[in-house]
Amino acid sequence: MNALQKQVTNTFFQTLEDLKTKENFEIFLNDFLTEKESDSLTKRLATAYWIKKGRDDENIKTNLKATQKEIIEAKAKLDSKGYKLAIKLMEAEEWANVWG
Repeated sequence: MNALQKQVTNTFFQTLEDLKTKENFEIFLNDFLTEKESDSLTKRLATAYWIKKGRDDENIKTNLKATQKEIIEAKAKLDSKGYKLAIKLMEAEEWANVWG
């Protein structure tokens, strides 16, 4: 990555950090992602979360309309830092909703 690419990437991540609220993230993402991109990201996250929760492939295919390829890719990424972080946050939110 050259210096300009690094600067642009850092600015992008800083912008995401500065959004801070769910409302601001929604505004930003609704303007910057196509509906297809948004659907793809949310399905990817939901698929990984449901795999972690022990749902079987057929359940995920039926309910999330995920393909076998998407399920395999999510399974392969479950141990990556980003997926672990996202699932941890989702589990914390789930716990807070149950006990909050």
